[in-house]
Amino acid sequence: MNKNILVTKRNGDKEQLDLDKIHKVIAWAAEGLNNVSVSEVELKSHIQFYDAIQTTDIHETLIKSAADLISEQAPDYQYLAARLAIFHLRKKAYGQFEPPALCSHVQKLCEAKKYDIHLLTDYSEAEFSQMDSFIDHQRDMNFSYAAVKQLEGKYLVQNRVTGTYYESPQMLYMLIGACLFSSYPKATRIDYIRRFYDAVSTFKLSLPTPIMAGVRTPTRQFSSCVLIECGDSLDSINATSSAIVKYVSQRAGIGINAGGIRAIGSPIRNGEAFHTGCIPFYKHFQTAVKSCSQGGVRGGAATLFYPLWHYEVENLLVLKNNRGVEENRVRHLDYGVQFNRLMYQRLIQGGNITLFSPSDVPGLYDAFFQDQEQFEVLYEQYEKDDRIRKKTLKAVELFSLFASERASTGRIYLQNVDHCNTHSPFDPAVAPVRQSNLCLEIALPTKPLQHVMDEEGEIALCTLAAFNLGKVDQLDELEALADLLVRALDSLLDYQDYPLPAAYNATMGRRPLGVGVINFANYLAKNNVRYSDGSANGLTHKTFEAIQYYLLKASNRLAREQGTCTKFHETTYAKGILPVDTYKQDLNAVCPEPLHLDWETLRSEIREYGLRNSTLTALMPSETSSQISNATNGIEPPRGYVSVKASKDGILKQVVPDYEELRGRYELLWDIESNDGYLQLVAIMQKFVDQTISANTNYDPARFEGGKVPVKLLLKDLLTAYKLGVKTLYYHNTRDGAADSHEEADDGCAGGACKI
Repeated sequence: MNKNILVTKRNGDKEQLDLDKIHKVIAWAAEGLNNVSVSEVELKSHIQFYDAIQTTDIHETLIKSAADLISEQAPDYQYLAARLAIFHLRKKAYGQFEPPALCSHVQKLCEAKKYDIHLLTDYSEAEFSQMDSFIDHQRDMNFSYAAVKQLEGKYLVQNRVTGTYYESPQMLYMLIGACLFSSYPKATRIDYIRRFYDAVSTFKLSLPTPIMAGVRTPTRQFSSCVLIECGDSLDSINATSSAIVKYVSQRAGIGINAGGIRAIGSPIRNGEAFHTGCIPFYKHFQTAVKSCSQGGVRGGAATLFYPLWHYEVENLLVLKNNRGVEENRVRHLDYGVQFNRLMYQRLIQGGNITLFSPSDVPGLYDAFFQDQEQFEVLYEQYEKDDRIRKKTLKAVELFSLFASERASTGRIYLQNVDHCNTHSPFDPAVAPVRQSNLCLEIALPTKPLQHVMDEEGEIALCTLAAFNLGKVDQLDELEALADLLVRALDSLLDYQDYPLPAAYNATMGRRPLGVGVINFANYLAKNNVRYSDGSANGLTHKTFEAIQYYLLKASNRLAREQGTCTKFHETTYAKGILPVDTYKQDLNAVCPEPLHLDWETLRSEIREYGLRNSTLTALMPSETSSQISNATNGIEPPRGYVSVKASKDGILKQVVPDYEELRGRYELLWDIESNDGYLQLVAIMQKFVDQTISANTNYDPARFEGGKVPVKLLLKDLLTAYKLGVKTLYYHNTRDGAADSHEEADDGCAGGACKI
């Protein structure tokens, strides 16, 4: 029967259908894998052959068949499907399975304007030959299926209109290294490229979306996070909106600080008009954020920050709420509400919180970030001043409204601005931290723009990457990896373009980096400790001590070679103050682990030579980039052994790393009864992390009477986090009961699981 059927090859030629060829390709993909069956994939595919069928259609059917077989019982199908997908990808990119020589590949893509032409001007053919000698295309076979689909969807250079691919993963890794070390002396740069390539292609280091998708292309903007502060003037509001559009279009997630905008009814021009309030301007920012799709890589997104004591806060807290009408809701932004010590004290003492328009209380908004003692003096002074417009609410009612909205939307976040400034690498008197970013892990100084080309304003950018803790056997391995990452990311700051002077000046002055971790859950499982019971506290302390120590050491070494950042004098490091000096001492009660590394020698070396980078750590969610390394994301426990995530390519299933070896040791999210142990671990990390942490709180309503999570518990968790020195809280996740416990639902919550 098959003799009469022709297949259409990729080049348009036709040949006889050969079932043996199909069998051989699946057998090749299955080689060395456990509990996979070639015949099972063939049976599952149910290919209906017809004359002139495309070989690409046959191959895509086989890939999907293998992917559908991924399960706890047979996790290696994720590698079989991935190998078939890599085979398919290379055929599409190169017209053959074997990748071309690196030099000819770069020449071809530079001519097509897909790669940055500097690759050809910076490197000789001989250097490309050296790179070719250590590029290992076999490492393409180590990806999981979900990783390959993420690479295809977001990272590989392609024509997003036609769907044409131009490269395979190892080319991506090699050329990122070539770009980032291009400014290094010829005598050393190939060695740096080789070491960097080996670290990222074996998944020891993880790179974020903007770097993976952008470095090597003509688009040179790779900072993951952009923080833009808005002042209380029309000029500043319009400049902020323009800056948002610029950076959303270049793949960045945005943090907007709009807390200084005066409240509704405030006088304008000595009473000539009254102010329309915050909401119309928040809508203006929402429009700017949603105006671009970030080159098809991901949609525009932003988190907007304001203080809990803002006069309009009752309306601002419900902006994402599904109740209400479009005129009084701004649902397509997320929000970060800012707290400090006085707000928590009023809650604990059963007191009131007084709401003000920042424009009516001179000095209060600045003191909120810069000086907590001064804030309290001014706040109490303004509370007693009958001439000032104000509202008074019971603290418990305002906190409960915040907690309820956080529970029902999942995406009302929290920033403790005092911790962000007292436990900070910046001197708050001259460089206060007044906001965070999209994912609540960045804490950098900002200054409002007065106009879009304002050189005095400060747009903070942060460039991210992560250590894969699942690949770390001994903590001293982090020293060499830290040196590589600091050098690569610091080089990127000079390599990238800056569309606005406020971003360029801020970045050159502070040179901030944010190195985080992925695969923390795997790391705990490998070390046979758990999130929930305190057994991981000591290990976490030692690990994050090593991370911060070796990153500081690397930046100090780079400062000796290339000089400090020009605003190093605005850091606490310049005064010899380190993160281990300023953390919240309440933490010692839950983790008395001593320091293990030589911080005093490091302190003296920093005082003598400085640092190249004002910040070095930030723990990001890494939801997408961790999939590339087949790792658990960020610091989070997995929701199930098999995660199931929707994508434009359909359902992607991914099995937790080392599943067969560690299955019994993983602690799954919804098996953890409370947030206490997790919050302790976050606080231990925060002791060392100089920026902040994307940390989530999680609740299963089924554990509570009537299926409702008591607000009292929500408030207790906020107080626990504050007491231990946690700077920020990201998602509030509620288990909705719809997903099987072995599947991963979307972040956020179904709502309605909270009672007053």
